[in-house]
Amino acid sequence: MRVLITGANGLLGSKLSEIYSRRGHVVYAGFTSVPPAIGKPVQMDVTDKVTVREGFENCSPDIVYHCAAVTNVDACEADPNLANEVNVEGTRYIVHEAKRVGCQVIYISTDYVFDGQQGCYREEDAPNPINVYGKTKLEAERVVLASGRPSVIARTSVIFGASPSSGKQNFALWVMDSLRRGERVQALTDMYACPTYNQNLAEMLIETAERGFAGICHLCGATRVSRYDFAVAIAETFGLDRSMVQPAVSADIGPKMKAKRPPDSSLDNSKSLRMLRTRPMGLDDALAAMKAEMDANPLIRPRETPE
Repeated sequence: MRVLITGANGLLGSKLSEIYSRRGHVVYAGFTSVPPAIGKPVQMDVTDKVTVREGFENCSPDIVYHCAAVTNVDACEADPNLANEVNVEGTRYIVHEAKRVGCQVIYISTDYVFDGQQGCYREEDAPNPINVYGKTKLEAERVVLASGRPSVIARTSVIFGASPSSGKQNFALWVMDSLRRGERVQALTDMYACPTYNQNLAEMLIETAERGFAGICHLCGATRVSRYDFAVAIAETFGLDRSMVQPAVSADIGPKMKAKRPPDSSLDNSKSLRMLRTRPMGLDDALAAMKAEMDANPLIRPRETPE
């Protein structure tokens, strides 16, 4: 099978490339500036419909995973035009070309399409994003649904993994790096989500594609947890000082942020439990798997502050 992955340098895209390559599929790794380490590099600026078309013509993919996006929530709030250009118009170009060549689309969305007032959101619950990032991702979902192509819209939550990607840090690695430097970590006790290990997410996504599922599906970790409890679990798993994790509330940190965050964007994963053999991982198991991955590759090191 020929697989095109946009944002192949990212936390999820790189893991999809790794798994598909290991299974013997032809992987076309979409990138903007730095060629990915895995797959056949395909330079593709998703905001440029000419390069998107050329990319699809060069690949003739059977399936496209659209992972590329502006995911920094505050950056989206500061520059809504850029967020719209990449997250919405870029998706429009990807979907148009997928329809032209007749390939399946797997679109990676987010729990931030919800306002966070309820938590444990089901696929049928009405979205109500409260920041630019969530609004652009919801609009992109609508673009995918309107295309008429066989597609999966996979909403996920707080992706984390064993290695930095695209020059960006994820929450788990940032907590580890901060604690190892002896720095205190402020983490919110009143912001909830379902942290999702990138390996587990990639495997669930691949199964949805292989089994021909379509529509919206919540693919995320199995544990609803606050950012504070997530940080404490990280410290405990990696033998770090949990007392250096300081509880905080949104009112303490919120003024430092440009964009509002949903207080409880946790997702109900009952649908994925019914339809997939690949099970969403609980937080303890996911962190243990991440530790094993890092132990197998001691050169992996965190780099900078995450979203």
